[in-house]
Amino acid sequence: MSDRESGGRADGRSRSEVWKTQLRTLQDVRPPFVPEGASAMTIVVWRDPGDPGAPPHRHSGPAFGYVTEGAVLFELEGEPERVIKAGETFWEPGGDVIHYQDGNALSDGRTEFIVTMLCAPGQPMLTVVDEEELAQRAGLRAPRPASG
Repeated sequence: MSDRESGGRADGRSRSEVWKTQLRTLQDVRPPFVPEGASAMTIVVWRDPGDPGAPPHRHSGPAFGYVTEGAVLFELEGEPERVIKAGETFWEPGGDVIHYQDGNALSDGRTEFIVTMLCAPGQPMLTVVDEEELAQRAGLRAPRPASG
């Protein structure tokens, strides 16, 4: 057995065990479904100060995200809007659920997040929801916060 096969390194130094503790779980979720034959796409999204983000949309499969900078105003159908700050994670089930908000919650700083999405074959990664469907599903949206 070579040094490499036994855990040694090519340069002759032995590998320490510290790699087992140099990690931190950011998110551990069980999505309700993964589309058959899904492909995965990881993207970086950035928003300028105050940018409201993408219009209401849905994904054909689950999406998992991590905010690297700033804060995201995040809202899924049936859930109240919330702010996800740098260092925090989010996920959405995809499928029929509408993603209402992914804008920059900051008026004075940039926001950036990384998202890995699982996409059903032959379907777009993101589909914008039209005004007619938004009106039909308005009762499924969580109550809006009072302004003022």
